[in-house]
Amino acid sequence: MTTNLYRQLRELLPEPALTVATLTVAHADGTCTVAYPGGSQQRVRGTGTVDEKVFVRAGVIEGTAPNLPSVTIEV
Repeated sequence: MTTNLYRQLRELLPEPALTVATLTVAHADGTCTVAYPGGSQQRVRGTGTVDEKVFVRAGVIEGTAPNLPSVTIEV
């Protein structure tokens, strides 16, 4: 039986969270600035249309998010 230690380690680590953000600026170098519901901003890789909601995971735009009202719950 062959074991892959790297694969076992990856299975222990959690996946990065998928978040919804609003694309605020599309830059010419293939990156965009997005704004999160709490007010923070981040420059991420990917493209999109300004003022559309996008899914962001680990600094990369994964796709367009539905334009639904958002609710922020603090725990």
